[in-house]
Formats: sequence, structure tokens, C-alpha cells
Amino acid sequence: MAALLREIGSRKQELTEPIRTIYFGGGTPSQLRAEDIARLIEAIGTETAEEITMEMNPGDADETYLTTLRRAGVNRLSMGVQSMHDERLRLIGRRHTAAQAREAVSMARKAGFENLSLDLIYGLPGQTMAEWQEDVEQLLALKPEHISAYCLQWEEGTALMQMMERGEVEMTDDETEMAMYDWLMERLQEAGYAHYEVSNFARPGFASRHNSSYWDNTPYLGIGAAAHSYDGKIRSSNPADIAQYIRGAAREEEVLTEDDRYNERIMLGLRTARGVARTEIRDGQAVERLIQRGLLREEGTHVVATRQGLHILNSIIETLMI
Repeated sequence: MAALLREIGSRKQELTEPIRTIYFGGGTPSQLRAEDIARLIEAIGTETAEEITMEMNPGDADETYLTTLRRAGVNRLSMGVQSMHDERLRLIGRRHTAAQAREAVSMARKAGFENLSLDLIYGLPGQTMAEWQEDVEQLLALKPEHISAYCLQWEEGTALMQMMERGEVEMTDDETEMAMYDWLMERLQEAGYAHYEVSNFARPGFASRHNSSYWDNTPYLGIGAAAHSYDGKIRSSNPADIAQYIRGAAREEEVLTEDDRYNERIMLGLRTARGVARTEIRDGQAVERLIQRGLLREEGTHVVATRQGLHILNSIIETLMI
């Protein structure tokens, strides 16, 4: 806390525009006391902030904690529900249950939160299409304003990867993962959620303002261990090691070239429903080929990924980057 407050105080002069959004996360900021979150918000200053989000593990929620957060100014919660089946939650090492997730949502509503984002993961080992559909339906029954859904990423060194290497679990095949994603897109659109970014869906007016600023290439200031900052030309990162961060070790900086910034505009823009201005893309012939293949489509002056294109979006982005 002392190191965080010190960094906030020393870097405020880097802010050249009013603060519009504040985001506590990733990691698990709900491990901090609610009073600590309130101290950080006070130190930052929230006079111009429109959205203050905090990520939360459903198992950390209680009414007093949530009420304190709401009074401190937090007006949006992002909860990592991940699954509504306890067997899957245990498999991926989550310490909450589906019942706790439902209770956390109920308590958040009682505390006055009117903007909730809930996360799900698909492609979990053993997860069937029927189970995935149950997850989504149970999540919809909680009536969140925002839903994020991510395909499971297998990471080296994790307990799940080690289980797979021992033959205890199997990866979900690509066809099943694509079918899960297709069904998700159809079901959430039917339920009134706009698909505004590859993994994100929102009711009208509830798209994440903070995350949208990343995709719009808006400058941001990152505070804390491993936090990244971006001023439009330079990206910097704090030490990931907490002890080094507390000691005040120097940030690393990367000056982005014009080509770097171009690649980021392509990568970030094509992830969104807005897409990228066709005139922005340097390889017009490649764009035309992707349109003819049904992977991109024109919407006014922009090109956006089609549903088919979303399945191979990384490949499309690599084709257009330099």
C-alpha cells in the first residue's frame, strides 16, 4: 500500500488529461481490504472519473465489503465466475462455488451496484456443449449488464497443464470450441447483448469504458507491480517482482515506432465491432482478398471481421500487420 500510494503521488504529473476511468485488476484486488481500495481511490482523485471498476473473486464478496467499495466510489464490478459447475471450478483451482457466485451477485445488487460484468470460460476439459449452454443460461438468469467469455488458454507450468501432460485431462478439440463460441454469439445477441469486442458482450450503454480505451489506443497510466503504461508513443512497465517494486526499481520503457503503432491499430481495431478504417490499412490487396474469402466485410468506411473471420482472427491480423 505504501509503495502504491508513493507511486500515485510521484506520477500524477504524467497525466495530461482528466481521468475518465479507473480499473483495479488483474490479479485479485479483492484480497485488499475495502478500506485500502478507498484510500487508493482518494489518492488518485475521482472528480472526473465516469467508471471505476474492480475485479473480484466471488468468494471474497460479503455485504460489508461491497457496501464499503460502493461508498468509496467503485461503480462497476467484474467477477470471475468462470463456470456454473462446481466440478469445473475445482478442476481449474477456483476457490468459489457456483452458489457463492450467485450469492455474490445478489449481495452486489443489495450494495447498490448497477453495473456488473461476469466472466465465463469455455473449452474447459470435459466440458460438453450442453454444459456450456447451461453455464450461459445460468449466467443470463443473473442479469448482468456485461458478459466476458474466454476460451481456455493452456499455460506452461500451470496445474492444469501438468494434469494434461500426465494424461488426467484432455484438451477440447478446436471444432467444439468454435461451436461453443458460435452458440454463445447467437444466444447473447438474442438476449440483447451487443458483441462489441471478440470476447465481450454488453447491454446497451454498458460496454466497458476502460477496456474500450485500450482498444481505442487511448493513453493510460498503470500503477503497481507489473503494471503497464502507455502515453501514445512509449510503453513502460513496472517490475513484476513485488519486492523490487516496493524498493522502487526502475520501469522498463519501449519506444514504439510508427510501424509498431500501425500494427497495434490493426490488432486492436479488428478485435472490435468498429473494425479498422479501410484507408488505414496499408495492404489494400490483402484486404480485398480477405473480403472475397468472407473473412472481412465492409461497414461504411471500415472493415470488420465476419463471424467466420473471428475464428481465425489472429491469422487475419498477422496477414495485415507489417
